[in-house]
Formats: sequence, C-alpha cells, structure tokens
Amino acid sequence: MVDITSKSNTLRSAIAQAVVKLSNAGAMEALRNKTVPKGDVFEMAKAAGLLAVKRTSDLIPDCHPLPIEFASVKYEIQEMEIRILMEVKTVYKTGVEVEAMHGASVVALTVYDMLKPLDKGIEIGSIRLLEKKGGKSDRSKKEKLALKAAVLIISDSVVAGIREDKSGKAIAAKLKTWSVNEANCYEVSDSLSDIQSKIRQLINEGNNLIVTTGGTGLSPRDVTPEAIRPLLDREIPGLMETARAYGQARTPFAMLSRSLAGFSGDTLILALPGSPAGAVESMDALFPQILHVFDVKKGAGHDEV
Repeated sequence: MVDITSKSNTLRSAIAQAVVKLSNAGAMEALRNKTVPKGDVFEMAKAAGLLAVKRTSDLIPDCHPLPIEFASVKYEIQEMEIRILMEVKTVYKTGVEVEAMHGASVVALTVYDMLKPLDKGIEIGSIRLLEKKGGKSDRSKKEKLALKAAVLIISDSVVAGIREDKSGKAIAAKLKTWSVNEANCYEVSDSLSDIQSKIRQLINEGNNLIVTTGGTGLSPRDVTPEAIRPLLDREIPGLMETARAYGQARTPFAMLSRSLAGFSGDTLILALPGSPAGAVESMDALFPQILHVFDVKKGAGHDEV
C-alpha cells in the first residue's frame, strides 16, 4: 500500500453515484409499493451498501483500513431509473472515495439481485464519484499563490563547511511543491545578531515567507527563538503546536523543540528544527494548510479561522 504515515488526520468525505435502469414498469411499481417478493429493496440494499463501505479494504488491495465515521444511502427515482447516492465521511489520513464508490456499487448490485425475478432487462449504469473533500487536494484546487520565499539555514557547522546542509534543501523542495515560485537558500551562523540581521534583510527584499531551520533546541548555541521572537508583530502559537504534536507522534523528542512562528509585517516566519527529519515532518504537518494565512492576510476567508 502507499505510505501515508506523513499525512495528517483531517475530515474527509466523498459522495458516489450509481444508476440502476429498469425496463419493466411492473417491477418499478412493486419497488415503490414494497411488494417485491424478496423484501424491502431499498432497506436491504442500504444495509448491503453500509457493510460494503466498511469492508472496502478487505477487497481492494491498495485501500487502507480506516475508521468509517458516517455513511448514508439516498435514492432518487426518475421515471425508470434509480439513482443511488452514497456519502461517506472519516477523520483520517486518506480519502474515502473508493469506499463511497464500492458502497454505491454494492447497493446497485443488491437492487439488481432483488428485482431480477421481476425484470430481466435491468441494467446497472455509471458508477462515478460526484464529490470529494478533505486533505491536501482541497488546497491544490485553489488558485496558486505567487509567493516569494527564503530558506535560512542557521548552523555554525554548515557555515564553516564542516557539515553539508540537508534540511534547507529538503524545505526548499517542499516549498516548490506548494505554490511557491521562488525558494532561495541562505546560510547564517548561530549568532543572535547575525540571525536578526539576515531576517531583516530577507524581509526588506520582499519575501512573503521565511523558513528557518536550526537553533530551536536546548544547546547553549540554540538562540533562534530568542532572535526571531522580538521581530514578530504577531505570533501564531497554533502552528508550532500542530507541528510538535505531529512530530511527537513519530518521535518522543519533538516536545523538546522550541520552534515558533508568526508575522513580521506581511512576512510569515517559520522557525523549524535543524534535523532533516524534524524539518521535513514540520513541513508535512503545516503544508499546504498553512497557506490559508495568506488568504486571510488578503482579507479572504477570515470567517473560517
């Protein structure tokens, strides 16, 4: 199966449709009047569909087992057609579109099975996804934001050439995935004054986003939070609370990070850990949802926060 360990739990939903076409008016009448010999078609098919939704991962090899937290079946009758609408919801790391389509298909098959003694010309029509919500795909559907970003590697050893930077490159690669036209990397030593000077320069150069990596731990040279906090006009504690919670589920040491985030003027600053794993996990935890702050800054979507 596809690795989804880097994803976050979010509310995800899907609506799928299946169409059953009848050819016998008598069968439709029996369906409406609940006089089908095999029983109540709608209720029996609904039960079968709900069971199918919950068993999807048992039958579709690449589907992940996931908690189904809501499922419903609705019917619409138009002339000789029965339209089946299956809606599924979960709070999990992956979507439920296959679950919805599987459920809709089993509802259609059950309707077919129960009506076939009355109508030999029944036909199952299209089975398709009508709607999918949740996860990173929601952001990708929006108009891309033209953001200019800078990645600042804060490390004495990188500046001295003793250690190769991996965290900054990983962050830059992640940024290019999400709406960032430009993501240049810079290096600075673990010096409070040097960090502040470089960040001020990057702000003056018009960067919308500055992501730092390094200096958020507990060693004597880790001064990134002390350097950045005075530059912030508005801190956003929830961002790094989210990143730490995400990291803590993967390593017991995430709680030691002193990462922080906030706005300096119109520039969003994120101070991430220096380890490649910590930096990447923080990016996975925050993006692309964090890009919503730029919508809010523009005055769009502020009621959603």
